[in-house]
Amino acid sequence: MTLAVMARALGPIPLDVAFRVAPGELLALVGHSGSGKTTLLRIIAGLWHAETARVTVAGKVWTDTAAGVNLPTYRRRVGIVFQNYALFPHMTAIQNVTAAMDVADLAEAARILDLVNLQGLADRKPAQLSGGQQQRVALARALARKPQALLLDEPFSAVDRATREKLYAEIIALRQHLAMPVVLVTHDMNEAQLLADRMVVIAAGQLVRDGTAAQVMADPAALRALGIREVAVMLPAVVTAHAADGLTRLETAAGPLFLPGVTGPPGTRVKVRIMAHDVILSRARPEGLSAQNILAGTIARIVMGQGPAVMVYVDLGGQEILARITRRAADQMSLQPGDMIHAILKSMSVARDHIALTPISATGRTNDDD
Repeated sequence: MTLAVMARALGPIPLDVAFRVAPGELLALVGHSGSGKTTLLRIIAGLWHAETARVTVAGKVWTDTAAGVNLPTYRRRVGIVFQNYALFPHMTAIQNVTAAMDVADLAEAARILDLVNLQGLADRKPAQLSGGQQQRVALARALARKPQALLLDEPFSAVDRATREKLYAEIIALRQHLAMPVVLVTHDMNEAQLLADRMVVIAAGQLVRDGTAAQVMADPAALRALGIREVAVMLPAVVTAHAADGLTRLETAAGPLFLPGVTGPPGTRVKVRIMAHDVILSRARPEGLSAQNILAGTIARIVMGQGPAVMVYVDLGGQEILARITRRAADQMSLQPGDMIHAILKSMSVARDHIALTPISATGRTNDDD
């Protein structure tokens, strides 16, 4: 059920974007507000018409302006989760779910509610549910359509940080049951890097980069479009032990990493989002520091910015970490590609919601397999 999208349009935000999403893959459309992300979602769903567009799912044409084809939304097997939930307030959770079905099936609706961890809440109306629970009902309703494509429009923006962490974990677990292409619209790079297999970066309606998180972070044009403060890498790791002092030992390609608040038994695969501005570089292995994490690597390349900063890409045994430092520091240290270097990271600099289980799709593919 591959989803293929091509859209061109004039107007306040001229569009010129094309991308494909494979079955079981989660693609994040990322970019600043007003970049055209939600407009693309609306084109896929048939809620907005571009001057030139072609949308196909599983080989079936939903939109083809050249051929005069434009299926109405109700004829598209598409599930949509909006940021404001859009639930029927007079209906219970299970009634909201059955309302999306071709033929109401209470047993199937209850199964889907269980799938999104809403056991025992089927008879509650939206006003009796928390924001996170309402979002789960909205997701269950979208899945009840048996969609050929699932569209998520800023689905976590209306909930608090603690609830977002729980919803991230549930989406990651749910990925094992989703065989359709999934498109997530977000301006939150942490969300995109934790959840997505691939990202499409959009600026002013134009496609800037289409690739994995690592490929996006290696593209200067994509970094400029996203904002330099968002630069980070996802470092794959495996939980090896939990210490009595609250730190968890993770094994990475470059050695051990000690972080707080990591859940999961030994053997659990996770990925850790490490912000480039949180990484310090040292030529010699430092002694007497409070920082618990010192990873040895080799400078792969150095990218000069337009301001006083440079981005240093450090190869840690096949995985890269980024360090954003001043040009002055790079000059003083005489940094060059090929140099041995130590990347230093404070344990407490990694936020709880920057650590997540490695998503597994229904195809068995993990998004650190690239």
